[in-house]
Amino acid sequence: MALNSTCLSFSLFSNSPPPCSSSSNHLLFSLKPSSKSLSLPPCFRFRGKSRASTNGLPESDDSSLVVCFGEMLIDFVPTSNGLSLAEAPAFKKAPGGAPANVAVGISRLGGSSAFIGKVGDDEFGYMLANILKENNVNSDGMRFDPGARTALAFVTLKKDGEREFMFYRNPSADMLLQEAELDIDLIQKAKIFHYGSISLITEPCKSAHIAATKAAKDAGVILSYDPNLRLPLWPSAENAREGILSIWETADIIKISEEEISFLTNGEDPSDDTVRKLYHPNLRLLLVTEGPEGCRYYTKEFSGRVKGLKVDAVDTTGAGDAFVAGLLSQLAANDSLLQEEGPLRDALRFANACGALTVMERGAIPALPTREAVLKALMEPVG
Repeated sequence: MALNSTCLSFSLFSNSPPPCSSSSNHLLFSLKPSSKSLSLPPCFRFRGKSRASTNGLPESDDSSLVVCFGEMLIDFVPTSNGLSLAEAPAFKKAPGGAPANVAVGISRLGGSSAFIGKVGDDEFGYMLANILKENNVNSDGMRFDPGARTALAFVTLKKDGEREFMFYRNPSADMLLQEAELDIDLIQKAKIFHYGSISLITEPCKSAHIAATKAAKDAGVILSYDPNLRLPLWPSAENAREGILSIWETADIIKISEEEISFLTNGEDPSDDTVRKLYHPNLRLLLVTEGPEGCRYYTKEFSGRVKGLKVDAVDTTGAGDAFVAGLLSQLAANDSLLQEEGPLRDALRFANACGALTVMERGAIPALPTREAVLKALMEPVG
């Protein structure tokens, strides 16, 4: 991995058109191949990585560029599972933030990606900028705030690898990105513009988010939305529900978890019928993640399920983002996946493998797999 993690000690501290989703909390894992002689479909054959420019930053491959917008932060993950934050003896420092995870994930898989967001003008902020550079992610749209710190998140890992969060952002730099600071040229030349909902919580970042999405939409860019519900960050559950749904109908692709479906529908069971209620007329693909069981997919023409690969989960942080990176890296190279069910299923199998490999290590960005690791996992059982 490009990052050497650091341990810090703290004394406490169906064939109808419904939607499909994938949660960051629960990942989708792909089908286990029946034979080691598996022939990989063409959609698994990627182009090369971004080229480095003279200033050391990656040059974007504009024809397949994925621009990710939102937060980048530091996750502090306990070195031992099953303990509360107060009980954990030490934490491992790891870069994270869902949109940044996706950007790095795409680059690790051989794709072209960029990140737009804001961090503090501090040591953590520059550490994160360096991590983007080390991973060949274009950071031309990254901004540094001299008056606010880079966001921190302490993550409690339960015995099963699932997470609980405590955030430090009052306010953090990511919340203060302004519309005037957006790199509109970078947004307009993207093939896909990917974002979440956390950047909708407060101003001025909310206005920047809406302006960025409009610029992408007007330029004909594919819009990819992962709500990535983090309820403790919102003023109330109702506010979170309204905020997430406020931009729902602008997206071309939405990835959502079963838990998020129940939340957005006020407790309804995440069945196909419920999912169909969330499918808006302009949506091209809705993905529903089901943890180790796999995922469901829905378009106007077809729908179905791709089974998951069960692995021993160490830390599920970033797993949903790895899934998204796996899918978008292929979609950016071939958007016909949205019309052809066979290639889409292959892409989802690849994306599921990305998520499965990520849960086997601690942290988000440190655990994101390379293309070679994913292809190997598709050829051989993952243990």
